[in-house]
Amino acid sequence: MHMATLTEADLISIRRSLHRIPELALNEFQTQAYIEEFVQRLACPWLTVKHVEAVPTALLVHLAGTAPRRTLGYRTDIDALPVEEKTGLPFASNHPGVMHACGHDVHMTVAMGILAYFATNQPRDNMVFFFQPAEEAEYGGKRVFDAGAFTGEWHPDEFYGLHDNPALPAGQIATRMGTLFAGTTEIHLTFTGKSGHAAFPQKANDAIVAAAAFVMQVQTIVSRNVDPVRGGVVTLGTFHAGTIGNVIAGAARLDGTIRAFRQTDIEMMQGRVRQIADGVAATYGVRADLKLIQGGYMPVENAPKQTADLISYMKQAPGVDFDGIAPAMTGEDFGFLLQQFPGTMVWLGVNDPEHSLHSAELSPDEAALKPGVDAFVGFLTHRMEEA
Repeated sequence: MHMATLTEADLISIRRSLHRIPELALNEFQTQAYIEEFVQRLACPWLTVKHVEAVPTALLVHLAGTAPRRTLGYRTDIDALPVEEKTGLPFASNHPGVMHACGHDVHMTVAMGILAYFATNQPRDNMVFFFQPAEEAEYGGKRVFDAGAFTGEWHPDEFYGLHDNPALPAGQIATRMGTLFAGTTEIHLTFTGKSGHAAFPQKANDAIVAAAAFVMQVQTIVSRNVDPVRGGVVTLGTFHAGTIGNVIAGAARLDGTIRAFRQTDIEMMQGRVRQIADGVAATYGVRADLKLIQGGYMPVENAPKQTADLISYMKQAPGVDFDGIAPAMTGEDFGFLLQQFPGTMVWLGVNDPEHSLHSAELSPDEAALKPGVDAFVGFLTHRMEEA
């Protein structure tokens, strides 16, 4: 196993520096500057940097190979969440109300460790590293793809990435053939009726009654339209209506999410949400304004050939702790890139079983950093030796 050029202490220091400066989707300017300064310090003669005008916080790095037959892509997300950190760590977020509560600081650090290795040991194949803004919102991967950034020598033949998992032991790599994460769709719905005095319902049109009917009827989508063997989720997380108890509400707003492992199921569920919204509007004489936004949040479908090779490599590589794992209903916009380029996403265990992703108290175990780097340096070196 090749050891990365960054020591464990280096990786921990980078991760803590990044953890202090979390930024929200499409506003990752300080984070991007930190990464770019790191890249320039590598002073690597076979390295090129690229910016994307349409997505200013994106950063791509190209490494020229010694005898390239393909281009291997590696992606990390760089944005954070609107969460007030409650870890009490000495290197906690110094941006109020923003936190790396999903571990993207870990993702970036591992990517920088892999990059540092191949910037010191020139790879055989070409490589493209994609430091991607806006994974949590605004689907940055799709935006950068749509801007034409992955063309010519920046076109990866294969794409890899990881996501940290607090439920797994530190440093463990886990993935599966097929779908790893669900695709998702945001639901934003407003019913508009007519407000009025509670004593005169005949002169008003109650948006709460209509919205309540919608809430109950969408429960049938998963129970009666989705194949029970495949599963799906329709969750409504907000319901806002009315101002006072003796006034009939003229409007009601709902927000939610659709999730499923297959794109065909997601599209069917979107259609049912639309039908039910329209049906409720017709039944109660209200207006329904529905927005369904999928953006880049397609199911994360691991490509058969690359994933079989990754699993077989990780299972036998010395020092790698590998395990298979069931799919999860979490969403990840790497799913969009995996629809364009074959590749694989894996979990990296970060051993914080008390806290879930997006928790204000999430504290990944930094012992995961070096094993994550070493596993991918080894695997990508192995990929370059494959025909």
